[in-house]
Order: sequence, then C-alpha cells, then structure tokens
Amino acid sequence: MTSILIFAAGAALLIYSAEKLIVYLVGAAGGLRVSVFLLAIVFTGIEFDDVAFGIALNADDLGEVALGTVFGTAIAMTGIVLALAAILTPTRVNVPRSYIVLFALSPLAMIPFVLFGPLTAVHGVILVLLFVGFIGYVATRELRSSTPVFRNAEILERIEVGGGAPLAAGTDRPTDKPPFTVTVPFTKARPLPGWAGIGLAVIALVGLVAGAAIMSVGTEGILEEYAIGGTLFGATIATLVLTLEDLFLTVEPARRGAPEIGVGNVIGSVVFGVTGKLGIILLAGGTIAVTDDVLTWHLPVLVVLTGLAAYFLHTGRLRRRQGFVLLALYVAYWVVSFTVFGEAPVEVD
Repeated sequence: MTSILIFAAGAALLIYSAEKLIVYLVGAAGGLRVSVFLLAIVFTGIEFDDVAFGIALNADDLGEVALGTVFGTAIAMTGIVLALAAILTPTRVNVPRSYIVLFALSPLAMIPFVLFGPLTAVHGVILVLLFVGFIGYVATRELRSSTPVFRNAEILERIEVGGGAPLAAGTDRPTDKPPFTVTVPFTKARPLPGWAGIGLAVIALVGLVAGAAIMSVGTEGILEEYAIGGTLFGATIATLVLTLEDLFLTVEPARRGAPEIGVGNVIGSVVFGVTGKLGIILLAGGTIAVTDDVLTWHLPVLVVLTGLAAYFLHTGRLRRRQGFVLLALYVAYWVVSFTVFGEAPVEVD
C-alpha cells in the first residue's frame, strides 16, 4: 500500500507541475516577446533525465540499451503520447509545414549513421550540430513570424476567456474544443516579466522531474510488493510511467486551449531524441554498436510512425480515429517485438 501511495503522490506532483509549466511558459513567452512554441521545444522537448540515463548506460558498457532508449522514447512519443492526446483531446492544430517536414525527416538523419556503425563520438558531434541547427531554424522563424497562433497574445487571450468553449472564427458558434478555465498570475495589461516566467518554468520543470522520479520509486515498490513479472511490468506499467510526463505535457495544453505547447513537446522530443540526445550520449560515453534489429525493425517503425504522425498534423486537426491508428500501430510494434525478437522494446528512464 505504501508503494501505491508513493506512486500517487508522484503523479499528483507531476500533474500540478505540468499545469504550472504550461501557465509559466505562456507568461514567459509574453514577457520575452518570443514564441511559446519555441519555449515548449526547449523546455519540454529536451529531456534531461533521458540524457542522464543514456549517458550512465553507455558508461557502464550498456550502449545497446542506451540506443534502445533513443528508439523506444521516440516511438512512444507518437505511438502513445500523441495517440492518446488525439483520443482524449481532439483539437485543431496549426503547425507550419516546414516544422512538420523537419519532424517527419528527423528519423531519416539516423540512417547513414546506423548503416555504417558502430556509432562514435564523431557521429555524436554531427548529431548535436543537427539539433542545434533545428533549434536555430525554429528560433529564427518564430522571432520573425507574425503568425498569430504561435504568439503569446492570442494564446493568453484564449486562456483568459475560460468558462466555456471558444467561438469559431467569424461565427457565434463554439468550436468543438473542450471548455477550459485557467487562473493565471498575469494578464496582457500586466504581463509576467520574461525572466520571472523563465525562472518559474524552471521550477515547474524540476517539479516534473521530481514527480516522475517519485513515481518510479513507487513503481519499483509495487513491482516487488505484488510480485509482478518484469516483462509484464515493462510492457504495461513501466511504459505508462515513463510516458506519463510527456502525456500530460501534450494533453493538458490542448485541454487548456493551447495545443501549440503539446505539439512542440512531441516534435521537440522526437527531433531531440534522434539527434541531440543520441549525440550527447555518444560524446559522453563513447562508441555504441548497432545491432541488426535496429536496421530491420526499430528504425523502420520509427520512420513510419513519425511520418504518419506528421501527416496527421499536416491535416490541421488531431482526430480520435487518428489517435486510435497510432496507438494500434504501437501495440503491434510491441507484439512483434515480443514474438519475433523475444524481448520488449527498451523504454526506460
């Protein structure tokens, strides 16, 4: 019972921190006059806990497991996180085509590296530079763009409305977005100072990591206390725990009327995972061998799921049926991995 209480406490902290992070990212975007989408990519797309774990694995000569985490988390971002976001909170999305193209192509950047493995520190430098280039492109485009959907003013205006669904453009009919009400410590007339927003967002981000860590402790206790099998645990509870943070960071913004943050989290996490994350792991831990199943199974699945998710985003809406398609494909990925390769895909933090 103690383990369950620990797990619940971690989940409560995770939920609270996710909601606060959303609010403060919006406030910081307004105070600094930068894009909330860009801040979402930087704050939620770069997963520091994943990087730390990957470095530790590679340093302990578990490079194949570290590489598995890169594929596992990237595939889960579309197969679980984006899928459940579409199922639970279907919503309109407005993402520039160039971002979607970069998102779809990002897994392809790994092909020349894994084809001529092993992966080395030289590859790590190139991969990190690719991610830096991606951030630079997004930053330049966002700072110059006048597209209102990526500007804090419109998002803040929507959030301040509250109490009901927003109206469809040019009509007196509400959209199909769910009602939302957010209490914010700032307004357009009295914006939150930019650096204060950044500082509060950092605190919320620490809360997210702490909540996830507490949940992991509770999960370990549940595993021991109730004698759940390791494979079964990894395929069910562990996967849910490890994607819960990203799930909240994607579903909650859509539910609150700011899906840009959630989409930024998905795009940023996938692009960072296959470029910057892998690059940093290689630079810190050294060479990683590439096994045959990476080329024949995990990489093709990542390419297909990311491409399909990009197409769904390109349509301008996340629909429930799209979410069910992504989730079904992810389940199939697990089934084949169990039956053909004899083990669950690595999906650990």
